[in-house]
Amino acid sequence: MPNSRLRPRPGAGGGSGAAGRDELVSRSLQSAGHCLGAQDFGTAYAHYLLVLSLAPDLKDSVKETFQYTLFQWAEELDALGRIQDLLGCYEQALQLFPDDEVICNSMGEHLFRLGFRDEAAGYFHKAVKLNPDFNDAKENFYRVANWLVERWHFIMLNDTKRNMTYNAAIQKAVRSGFKSVLDIGAGTGILSMFARNAGAHSVYACELSKTMYELACDVVAANRMDTGITLLHMKSLDIEIPKHIPERVSLVVTETVDAGLFGEGIVESLIHAWEHLLLQPKTKGENGNCGEYGKVIPASAVIFGMAVECAEIRRHHRVGVKDIAGIHLPTNVKFRSPAYSSADTEETVEPYTTEKMSRVPGGYLALTECFEIMKVDFNNLQELKSLATRQPDQLCIPVIKEGILDALMVWFVLHLDDEHTLSTSPSEETCWEQAVYPIQDLTDYRIKPGHHVTMEVSCQDCYLRIQSVSVLDVEHEMEVTKNFTKHKDLVSLGNEAELCSALANLQTSKPDGEEQTCVLESTEIALLNNIPYHEGFKIAMEKVLSSLTPEKACQTMDTTHQDNAMSSTAGQKHTVQSAPEPFYVLDVSEGFSILPIIAGTLGQVKPYSSVEKDQHRVALDLISEASHFSKETLEFWLRHVEDESAVLQRPKSDKLWSIIILDVIEPSGLIQQEIMEKAAISRCLLQSGGKIFPQYVLMFGLLVESQTLVEESAVQGAECTLGLNIAPFINQFQVPIRVFLDLSSLPCTPLSKPVELLRLDLMTPYLNTSNREVKVPICKSGRVTAIPFWYHMYLDDEIRLDTSGEASHWKQAAVVLENPIQVETGQELVLSVQHHKSNVSITVKQ
Repeated sequence: MPNSRLRPRPGAGGGSGAAGRDELVSRSLQSAGHCLGAQDFGTAYAHYLLVLSLAPDLKDSVKETFQYTLFQWAEELDALGRIQDLLGCYEQALQLFPDDEVICNSMGEHLFRLGFRDEAAGYFHKAVKLNPDFNDAKENFYRVANWLVERWHFIMLNDTKRNMTYNAAIQKAVRSGFKSVLDIGAGTGILSMFARNAGAHSVYACELSKTMYELACDVVAANRMDTGITLLHMKSLDIEIPKHIPERVSLVVTETVDAGLFGEGIVESLIHAWEHLLLQPKTKGENGNCGEYGKVIPASAVIFGMAVECAEIRRHHRVGVKDIAGIHLPTNVKFRSPAYSSADTEETVEPYTTEKMSRVPGGYLALTECFEIMKVDFNNLQELKSLATRQPDQLCIPVIKEGILDALMVWFVLHLDDEHTLSTSPSEETCWEQAVYPIQDLTDYRIKPGHHVTMEVSCQDCYLRIQSVSVLDVEHEMEVTKNFTKHKDLVSLGNEAELCSALANLQTSKPDGEEQTCVLESTEIALLNNIPYHEGFKIAMEKVLSSLTPEKACQTMDTTHQDNAMSSTAGQKHTVQSAPEPFYVLDVSEGFSILPIIAGTLGQVKPYSSVEKDQHRVALDLISEASHFSKETLEFWLRHVEDESAVLQRPKSDKLWSIIILDVIEPSGLIQQEIMEKAAISRCLLQSGGKIFPQYVLMFGLLVESQTLVEESAVQGAECTLGLNIAPFINQFQVPIRVFLDLSSLPCTPLSKPVELLRLDLMTPYLNTSNREVKVPICKSGRVTAIPFWYHMYLDDEIRLDTSGEASHWKQAAVVLENPIQVETGQELVLSVQHHKSNVSITVKQ
């Protein structure tokens, strides 16, 4: 605890008033110290507030103690759920210390935990401005910046073709008479500024995100258009006339579209706009000034699709293995990815994932021609209203190539008007990704020419839904059982032999029981498909348990010998032998993991899983049962822990763990937060000879030139935004780290060979260093723009898991340099690698 024994300085002005004040300050300081000693932080905080209000000149001398008191009291208030009091204390503290980066950062952390991300970002950003070297604040700001300003904003603003096409369509509309404009989902305000530059008399722009609204205000002001553009911090659905805008507008511009077209609510917002905010549309044959009618940009869209084979999508959305390191996956457990689309679901779940298909590792194979899914006219109110209510369209698409049906890939063409279009096709250089509908629940995924892929398409819950996908075998004039719809009871079998076989099974086989659905994240499904990962852990655990077994066997033998001697003396006829004590194994991996079940197959082991979700626990119980475990073998550790924030504890008061499995690397490619702190606690909970897995981690990286990473990390000047000054404002939210990368398909040129950057040793901490300089020889001339990195995780000195491997469920990450560095072959570049609280920073040493 910081020193709290302070004395007030003598009052500058004499007299009894000053003396009385000094006496009160002195007593309050003493009381504060006593309260801190008694851990009465609330009363201590109140005393310090009194001291600082009476004697502001003591701020510097009590600052450290005041911070400590504030933080301790805030934790107590948080635990008690007194959130208003907590925030009030921070507001008081910031009035006293408005430029204290530590208090700003701590306030931001509390706000972030409470879900106030916009407000948290403001405090983190202020803390970084006050002290650019304050690592905790920087890491917090980078984390929240990804939530507040999604990375696609940078990619979209760097898409010159997209910006030019929108600008041309808006110019054409405004100059033909559509002079009053509403920009729905304004973002940075770029479309509003296009309209203003084109000559619109009045421009209104609405943006729901507080961060993006404030950013747009700064951008519009910097471009000297704040008098001509009215910014509204609200949803377009909440805009009222004349409360927010004086009258109906003649033109709505928007780009509230996602990879599946409808996912950002464009249909709902345009229905509302046509009914409440827009002038009526011009009918055919009607003459008159364009300014008297309403219009929307984009005018319409056509959605296209294609059936594809793609191993990368398959391994992230379908469990393709039946046995994993000796563990049998029962047929009555159905694993689903969140993108699984079912008509039965009551939730509004995005029924697709998104991918940049031109960069998907391993590529994809087209199994059908490109086909049209749906057209939508954004200038037709009745058509928009009918989208959500009309019956699904039935499509039947011929197969042109033999392959495995893994997904339906979807993209669209936006018709901004009758002249200007934008395509999100994977064959286009575009800022958009494609929507991917993974195929699940087919009995046979292999298709060939002669087959037809059938499906139902509709627009429900603001999403494009593709359901009831099946395969029609026209050649044999029958339906092959390949349905992933809700109608699981209407399964028709392929031929008579299959029917007979199924009937025989019904009579002779033991039923698997009721089907259990288990929804896993796509990375968790990829992990289940990662055979080397599970086999590596099995071998490593066997080694550790074998090394501990002789010691345990010896203890058992001694006990048996003593028992036998006692039995002989007592004249008993049988030997009393105590059951051997099991090895305790704890898996604290994030998410779904079958490693505890694998551990349970390795002899006298008591495995504990830390999974939280009930459906995951049910699935693990069923897998255990299929692997012939008794129900008591696998236990769920969180049921034994009173405080879930303190997962790392002894298995029993008198026992220690033989193995603790930690999740060191996030699927995103970053090191897990607080992993070194968890390792330190784990080491204290291991029996002699016990191990943490992984035992150590080596971090590797290389220098690359990648314009793609540059453009996905920051807006590159004003040229791409057609002269508008946007880059300096949105680039405040750029982060130096790009995550969820696939290095194998990233467009880049390697300028060096891989080098070891850092060692993180979880078992032997003295081998770790917080700072390291690494010399990297240049093997190819170019501009270093980024440093991608990945890890080798060593379960022991022989068993290694590579997070950049082909079967890896992990992605890679990269540091993107703010200023590229020109290098020549034969040079050396020195990297400074710093390790701070499980965060790693990599900078180029000039």
